[in-house]
Amino acid sequence: METNNETIFYQDSSVTVTASRYVTQSKTYAMRNISSVHIFEIVKSKVKAIFTVLIGLTALFSKDLFYIGIILIPLGIWWFISIKNEYAVRISTNAGEANSIISKDKIYIQKIVNALNEAFIHRG
Repeated sequence: METNNETIFYQDSSVTVTASRYVTQSKTYAMRNISSVHIFEIVKSKVKAIFTVLIGLTALFSKDLFYIGIILIPLGIWWFISIKNEYAVRISTNAGEANSIISKDKIYIQKIVNALNEAFIHRG
């Protein structure tokens, strides 16, 4: 799509990628200053969830804390399963690397990275 003689490679409510600009909710980047772009996975720690299950298992062996263990084990398992990694559009500029958009939706992030790559190719 073209607007004001500028090709738009991707646009949604919070991101716009054109041949000359990359606009997020909080920042605008000039495409000429971006040297590379890729998906970066932010791995979330599951240590606290595992620790909750272990406390629950330990509580099962105590007569006074048995029911607390019965509550903590499923709570810890649910917590462990619900923790999801996040994905970011990581751009490299002359100022360094930055995560410009972060989401749990990898496909959404991939669409933005693809649009940025298309904009690079278009600029030549």
